[in-house]
Amino acid sequence: MKTLPIVALIGQTNAGKSSLLNRFAHKNIAIVAREEGTTRDNVVTSIDDKFLLVDTAGLKNPEDSFEASIQEQINDAIDSAEIILLTVDSTKYFNHYDKNIAKSALRSKKPVFLLLNKSDRGEALDINEFRALGIDESYIFRTSATTGQGIAEVKKAILAKIPEPKASIKDDENTLKIALIGRPNVGKSSLFNSLAKKQQAIVSSRQGTTRDINRVEIKYHGRTLEILDTAGLRKPGRREVGIEKFSAIRTLAAIEEADICALLVDSTEPHSKLDQSLAGQIVEAGKGIIMVVTKSDLLENAEPTNYFGEENIKNRTAADFLLDQLERDFNFLPYAPVLFTSSETGKNVTKLFELAEQIDEARHHQIATKDLNHILQEAKSEHLPAGLKNTHPKPKYIVQTDVCPPWFVIHGHDLDLLHWSYKRFLERKIREFYPYVGTPIMFSFRSDNSKKAQDLEDGAPAKRKVS
Repeated sequence: MKTLPIVALIGQTNAGKSSLLNRFAHKNIAIVAREEGTTRDNVVTSIDDKFLLVDTAGLKNPEDSFEASIQEQINDAIDSAEIILLTVDSTKYFNHYDKNIAKSALRSKKPVFLLLNKSDRGEALDINEFRALGIDESYIFRTSATTGQGIAEVKKAILAKIPEPKASIKDDENTLKIALIGRPNVGKSSLFNSLAKKQQAIVSSRQGTTRDINRVEIKYHGRTLEILDTAGLRKPGRREVGIEKFSAIRTLAAIEEADICALLVDSTEPHSKLDQSLAGQIVEAGKGIIMVVTKSDLLENAEPTNYFGEENIKNRTAADFLLDQLERDFNFLPYAPVLFTSSETGKNVTKLFELAEQIDEARHHQIATKDLNHILQEAKSEHLPAGLKNTHPKPKYIVQTDVCPPWFVIHGHDLDLLHWSYKRFLERKIREFYPYVGTPIMFSFRSDNSKKAQDLEDGAPAKRKVS
């Protein structure tokens, strides 16, 4: 398992950074609008599993503390990134803000690329107009998020500057990485310390104590487990200036690095849409997931709360109702195990290791092709996919092409017409055969009667054959 390096897009507002990030990722991740300053917080995505690309908020005149925080955000990006992509609007002459950003980037002694964006427009200025920014000529690229101009060249230059990951002792030992993810003050550091059996992280009741990723290695059943304790994520509008804003990037980087993520929710506070968003990011990254309910000792004497209007709450505990709420709010994660823990009493703390090993085994599980096709035929017998009036998708056969996460490719005719609900149906049928506990599974649908494979998963990569 390798840690992906960070590449940061920096520059003034409305230079086209968000559009470039979407073009690099081949999907719409960052919000794009004509108004300046649309991006208020960092957005991050993995590019071809080679590096993490960060879109930072654009620099504006720091008229107030909020705008001043954006400059701190850019400085944090410069500090944390290995490569910096300074983006300017090539249709306008650069000003002193561009010059100051370039100076800060060059002062870091890290590779700085200059992206002359919007170069597809007729009013784009000559490259000589931007040489005074001080960027090495070999690192100046004309780009266009609209046409894709220069994107391949920039990617190639980035990869040339990123050293190839080297096999490490940890890789040889088959280290299993577990990231603790969740909102601030949910109990991540306390659980981290309980797992480590020593004070590896500061425990504080003040939100936002952990600003970076703390790590500890332990041995469990002869295997090395590495626990990652991340900074808590708040709703974007509530994040404080400076370090806390960029700690969100480190948390998302930890998701990418980890094999399994433990999503912590506080038993004493209703979980929020942010928890659901974090769960969605873990699933999208293809990582194993465990729902960990912290501070469960506080539920033992709590009065049962009838959240959903049931008339009979006799013989039901507060934990029962909380579990009901989790099942309803996270109904897109029926395969994720729920673990009630208490760092105060030690309840179920080491159970996390046991679940992680089970999920790791599931992530590596491969179903034989003959069994998969039996599942597909059974699914078609039970429910044929719907289509248009004279054209119906016809899935023919299925193969598993990858593990971690398990990836299934279905071949057939007109599969671009296949409704997303049929994918859910096929997933349920596969999980009936093998549960894939705590493990998201991915699908691609490839139509034999089209020139190009139709992938229903946006940006689905070509998967390697499982050996």
